[in-house]
Amino acid sequence: MQDSPGKAQQKKSQQSASREDRLKAALKANMARRKAQARARQDAAGDDDSETGEE
Repeated sequence: MQDSPGKAQQKKSQQSASREDRLKAALKANMARRKAQARARQDAAGDDDSETGEE
């Protein structure tokens, strides 16, 4: 018993949608991580500037 072509196509579209969902989630997590890193760098650079101006 083989799957009909319609079922095979439907299975591929579900796999494609699942893959796209995983990629979207990974991209969102990556962007959040990059933003956090950029904020940390900016804060660290801002802290260094204020400390050197105190003397």
